Amino acid sequence: MRNTFSLTGLAAVLASPAFAASGPFFSLGNTDFVVLIAFLVFVGILIYFKVPAMISGLLDKRADDIKSELDEARTLREEAQSLLASFEKKSEEVTAQAARIVENAKEDATNAANAAKDDLKDAIARRLAAAEDQIASAEASAVKQVRDQAATVAVAAAQEVVAAQLTAKDANKLIDDAIAEVGTKLH
Repeated sequence: MRNTFSLTGLAAVLASPAFAASGPFFSLGNTDFVVLIAFLVFVGILIYFKVPAMISGLLDKRADDIKSELDEARTLREEAQSLLASFEKKSEEVTAQAARIVENAKEDATNAANAAKDDLKDAIARRLAAAEDQIASAEASAVKQVRDQAATVAVAAAQEVVAAQLTAKDANKLIDDAIAEVGTKLH
């Protein structure tokens, strides 16, 4: 290793601009030959210290990292697509359920309106029947009052007529006949 450094140092000293490309190619006086030797020594040092293997290992590691990141991204993408599909399915289910709820609500509202109409018709019919009953009762009451009044008037009129036509002797006879008739009916 010491030899390598001393050789590199010697090549650097000999590669001065004063020796620039004059003379035969394989001479240390030719700068092209000196640069070629310095390059070969540099490459040799890199190979000796296993720099290409380290660079290759770093590149392989970087490639593996990129590959794992791509695999992870692909997995995340697939999960996102499955989540999107499930959300779309749930959205469709919720939309369908909302439509069913609205349809049921409309049907319930229609049924409630029909039931309210039927209840209203029944209530009107009951009130009409009650009113007709009240009217019939009032009519019967009025007819009874008229009859009672007519009977009272007729009795008063008959009393006046009988009183005017009946003598005391006939009245006593009627009283005796009535007492005898009551006595026969009671015994």
